[in-house]
Amino acid sequence: MGKRAGIGFTDSANGRIDRLTEGEVHALDRALAALSVDPDMGAVIPHSDPELRRYADEAENVAVIYYVTALRSVIIVAYVEA
Repeated sequence: MGKRAGIGFTDSANGRIDRLTEGEVHALDRALAALSVDPDMGAVIPHSDPELRRYADEAENVAVIYYVTALRSVIIVAYVEA
């Protein structure tokens, strides 16, 4: 198994996370665990700079907008919806 990317959050994402229910936090945790293994899972948002991606897990009812650092070792979460 390869190395997982670390996860960081913008202030905006942190503010949103603070308002999630316990169930929503668990759903987000599962989505972030999947992204840490494969940061390319999300769809590229056209014309974004840095290149933003959107990952949505319909089963968990969670969506994350994020970007990956140049060395692909850290994912920065910019927006969370659950």
